[in-house]
Amino acid sequence: MLKSKSNFTTKAAAIDLMSAMEDAIRNMIEEVRKPVDPEASGSARKAELNSIKQTAIDCKDLIVERQKLQEMIDTLDSGESLGEEKDYGVGFAEKRAKK
Repeated sequence: MLKSKSNFTTKAAAIDLMSAMEDAIRNMIEEVRKPVDPEASGSARKAELNSIKQTAIDCKDLIVERQKLQEMIDTLDSGESLGEEKDYGVGFAEKRAKK
């Protein structure tokens, strides 16, 4: 059965996506917190550390994208329309992510 497209709004979709992103961020943080296997050595330990590092980087990127999405929702809340001319600029998460 097809759902009616009239129930779909950009704002509702953005809010749903933000919620999913929050869950993903929490899961990634838990993965980063897990300790490295003390019995791992050599290439196995290095691979595990690289995996943790990549997860942390991916999580940071997701936080930055979530911040952009929040700014877009705020724009929609203020009654402004979204368009290509709108520049969301550097948000709080982006400023902190570069350091």
